[in-house]
Amino acid sequence: MANPKRRRLENVPGDFYVDETCIDCDQCRAIAPETFHDAGDKAAVYRQPQDATARITALKALVTCPTGSIGTLEHHDMAEAVAAYPERIEDEVHFCGFAAESSFGASSYLILRPEGKVLVDSPRFAGPLVRRIESLGGVRTLFLTHVDDVADHARWAKHFGASRILHRADRSAGLAGVERWLDGTAPVVLDPDLLAIPTPGHTAGHTVLLYRQRFLFSGDHLWWSPTRQRLVASRSVAWYSWPEQLRSVAKLVDHPCEWVLPGHGRRFHGPAAIIAAQLRDIVARG
Repeated sequence: MANPKRRRLENVPGDFYVDETCIDCDQCRAIAPETFHDAGDKAAVYRQPQDATARITALKALVTCPTGSIGTLEHHDMAEAVAAYPERIEDEVHFCGFAAESSFGASSYLILRPEGKVLVDSPRFAGPLVRRIESLGGVRTLFLTHVDDVADHARWAKHFGASRILHRADRSAGLAGVERWLDGTAPVVLDPDLLAIPTPGHTAGHTVLLYRQRFLFSGDHLWWSPTRQRLVASRSVAWYSWPEQLRSVAKLVDHPCEWVLPGHGRRFHGPAAIIAAQLRDIVARG
């Protein structure tokens, strides 16, 4: 839990605050930009919530914070904020909230497919979220985009009897129990509406998931930058190979989508032609 004695000086006075344990994962700024902003290498409150709607949104950020770095001086009923997750983005696709510190606060998603529900990357194994997903029918498949964002994958898989999918190039000792390994660089049809596309670059086995040719779960391969106002991939986090990452970005031009839903970074929603044009621009910039 956040400690008011460690409240950052960058916070404005008032109820909500961020303490010094913040790891700057960006979740609070993405969820409640009217309350939180970037202050140095961590987040801070720059405007206290002005009404009930803003207060609930800020509490949702508190619930999602992977390090418990957001606190309040007043007591708040957390029920509505906790019950908000999984939160619908569009159609069957939901944001899980409850980010895990072990994945540096990465976003995870739930696809409520009638053919079998899919958890994309792993949220924190938190009781309220577990119970909510139980009420929605559980999880059949846990798709892991890459080794960095696996978090509590083993607990989720065991609890729901879910089959985990990961590329073999990202195999490690802690992932030995994964049920299905992908190989090579060619796209793999998992179901008629689910396509796994290997995108090495950030890691050797990084793989994105395309759902219904509309939703691209991009892991740490690709995201929207609010400062640059465009889709980006980053040389600085291409742990495996930047040239490979550029080739992986170019590959996605042939797979149209309308949503880019990353593990880290902001989401983007727009026409497939705009997304394809921005992918080409990333490759051209090198």
